[in-house]
Amino acid sequence: MTNKEAVRMDVVHSLKVKKYSAPIRLWHWANAVVISGSLITVLINSTITDDHSTSSFLKDELQKSNVSISNDQARSVAGALSDRVWDVHVYFGYFLAALLLFRLLLEFFQLADQKVIRRIKNAYVQFKTIKQNRQESRHELAVKSLYAVFYVLLAMMVVTGLFLAFEDAMTPFKAIRQSVKSVHGFCMYLILGFIAVHIAGVFLAERKDNKGIVSDMINGGAGD
Repeated sequence: MTNKEAVRMDVVHSLKVKKYSAPIRLWHWANAVVISGSLITVLINSTITDDHSTSSFLKDELQKSNVSISNDQARSVAGALSDRVWDVHVYFGYFLAALLLFRLLLEFFQLADQKVIRRIKNAYVQFKTIKQNRQESRHELAVKSLYAVFYVLLAMMVVTGLFLAFEDAMTPFKAIRQSVKSVHGFCMYLILGFIAVHIAGVFLAERKDNKGIVSDMINGGAGD
C-alpha cells in the first residue's frame, strides 16, 4: 500500500469516527455561553439592580455626600440601570434565536446517525427490541427524550422572548402579553432545571462507565 493510499484511508476513517461534528460542538458551547449570560442578566436584575433596593441604596449613598434626591428620582435612576441590563438580556436573546435557527438548519445537513430525531428513534428501537441491558437502553432513551424536551423549551423561550422584545409591534396581541411573559419565565426555570440535571448527569457519567464526555464535546470524540 502506498503512503498516499494510507493517508487517504486515515482521513476517511477520521471523518467516520467523530461522534460530534465541529458545527454541533460550536453550537453546544456557544449555546452554553449565551444561555449563561442571559440567566446572569436575570439574576442581576432580580438582585443587584432591583428597583426598590437600588433606589434605597442610591438615596443613602447620595445623602452621605449631602446630596438629596426624591424617591421618584431614585426610582428613575434605578429603573434606568435595570433597563440597561435588560437591553443586554435582549441581545443575548437575539443570539439565542440565531443559534436555534442555526441548529435547526444544521439538522438537515448532519450525518444520519448524528441527527437528533434519528438518535431518539434508535434509542426507542433498542429499548423495545433488545432484551439484554434493558436498564442501559432505558437510560439512553430517557436521556435522548430529555434533550428533545430541552429543544422544545428552547424554542418556546425564543418565541416568547421575541414576542416580548417586539411587543410594540404586537399591539393586536397586547392582551396576551402577561401570559407570554409568564410562559417565558416558567421556561427559564425549566431550562435551569435541565442544566442542573445535565451537569449532574455528565459528572456521574464521567465517574462511571462513560468517561470522556466533556472531552468528546471538545474534540469530537471517537465513534462506535
